[in-house]
Amino acid sequence: MVMNTEIFEHLESNVRSYCRSFPEVFTKGKGSLLFSESGRTYIDFFSGAGSLNYGHNPDPIKACLVEYLISDSIIHGLDFYTVAKRAFLEDFEQIILRPRKLDYKIQFCGPTGTNAVEAALKLARKIKGRPGIFAFMGGYHGMSLGSLAATGNKGQRAAAGVPLSGVTFMPFPFGFMEGIDSIGYIEAVLNDTSSGIEKPSAILFESVQAEGGVIVAPTAWLQRLADLCRRHDILLICDDIQVGCGRTGTFFSFERAGCVPDLVILSKSISGYGLPLSMVLMKRELDIWKPAEHNGTFRGNQLAFVAGRAALRYWQGGEFAAGILERQEFVENFLNRNIIPLDEKIQIRGLGLIWGIDLCDCGGGETARLAARHCFQNGLMIERSGREDTVLKILPPLNIPLAELEQGCLTIQGALQAVGISPGQQATNLNPVLAQA
Repeated sequence: MVMNTEIFEHLESNVRSYCRSFPEVFTKGKGSLLFSESGRTYIDFFSGAGSLNYGHNPDPIKACLVEYLISDSIIHGLDFYTVAKRAFLEDFEQIILRPRKLDYKIQFCGPTGTNAVEAALKLARKIKGRPGIFAFMGGYHGMSLGSLAATGNKGQRAAAGVPLSGVTFMPFPFGFMEGIDSIGYIEAVLNDTSSGIEKPSAILFESVQAEGGVIVAPTAWLQRLADLCRRHDILLICDDIQVGCGRTGTFFSFERAGCVPDLVILSKSISGYGLPLSMVLMKRELDIWKPAEHNGTFRGNQLAFVAGRAALRYWQGGEFAAGILERQEFVENFLNRNIIPLDEKIQIRGLGLIWGIDLCDCGGGETARLAARHCFQNGLMIERSGREDTVLKILPPLNIPLAELEQGCLTIQGALQAVGISPGQQATNLNPVLAQA
């Protein structure tokens, strides 16, 4: 079948992006596979940018959605009390919060992650009465003005069209900043009466900078950050939008550090099915909102409550988490055994089922672009991230069958070899056919 994209080119804005990396018309998705109008099948190492941790159309969740839809239950509910919301809240407390001894209240925001970031920043400023926020270099938190102010990427920031203020960027432990004691630096800034930097209301962080290039914060660094915030009366906000809901092996990405952020931001896979939903978790004493002080017409998606509740059942018992760790071990072993030997300058980083292959010193962004293109031509969807898009980001569904996980990894290996990365060769010897693609 000939793929027809004329209507997209004719009517859809130039702002579209992922369709440029994955130029197919998709018709169906199941598990870790996507199917296109042209008859091709793709293994999905993209997972809806982290929104599909449980894969495409998982049967247990789909069954709950279908039952809810045919019952004429409430679909749009603002912040009404509804049966769907009550069931979700009850299970979230029982399955997620209580076993982890977390006493959070929950705010349902507008349906996007960036709105939850905006709410968390607004609440932090209201609580502490200080306008400033500290965020980290390389971080990504969204595209609306408040969250964009906390996002480091210069190209994304430039689109704002207005000055982005109220955020001071601190070093994240990576690259040239890896040798800097960033926590010590923040401590010095706060203690120095002549630093010129005011104490912030909150520090916003990702335990793994996903869009930043799969940069995993050391556990000890996270613990020191939490301790610093406690001692200086600063709120600690964890943006767990992309790496929460099991992506790092535990439900919350910060669990490995044993710390408890004051606020946690969830979106993407919290709905379990790719449906819009975003949440801010806040320590009980921090809920000082007045009614409707932060609202939105689509806060609280009823279908997402139904799907999200069904997804929470995956976390009953330890079998699902054990499966993530099994897949983590496979990916880590494969990368160390099959990818690193291709070129000693390749950098591998990751945790759980988010891994990055950094080609910064192996041809950079152009090599990564050609490798990703080769992957797609050979049936694998994979995204690039990081500075100058030099990182191939492995982000499959958490329950991907091992055979498909292996096939996807082999496709990456073949792509790297196709663009000239192999023992004894220079990464700049790019395949001329790919270079023209």
